[in-house]
Amino acid sequence: MDNSTQTELEAAAFRRLVAHLQERTDVQNIDMMKLAGFCRNCLSRWYREAAGEHGLEMDDKAARATVYGMDYAEWKAKYQTEATAEQREKYDAIHNHGDT
Repeated sequence: MDNSTQTELEAAAFRRLVAHLQERTDVQNIDMMKLAGFCRNCLSRWYREAAGEHGLEMDDKAARATVYGMDYAEWKAKYQTEATAEQREKYDAIHNHGDT
C-alpha cells in the first residue's frame, strides 16, 4: 500500500471514529478514560498537536469543535453528567497509580 492510500484510509477511520463519538453522546468521557485510557478531549488534543506539527495554528476550542461536532461548552451542557463517586474512584485508581 502506498503512503497516500494509507493516509486516506487513516483519515477515513478518524472521521468514522469522530462521527461515532458524536453519535454516542451517552458515553461519558470519564468512562472512556477508565476503559480505553483516552477520551474526546484527548482526541481533540492529538488533532491540535497534529495541526501544529504541520505548521497550522489551532486552539483547543477549534480542535474540540471538530471532535465534539459543536462547541465544547454546548456539548457539556447537553450531554455531560456529573461523575459518580464510583466513576471518580475507578478513574483515580487507574490514572493516579497510587500516587499520593
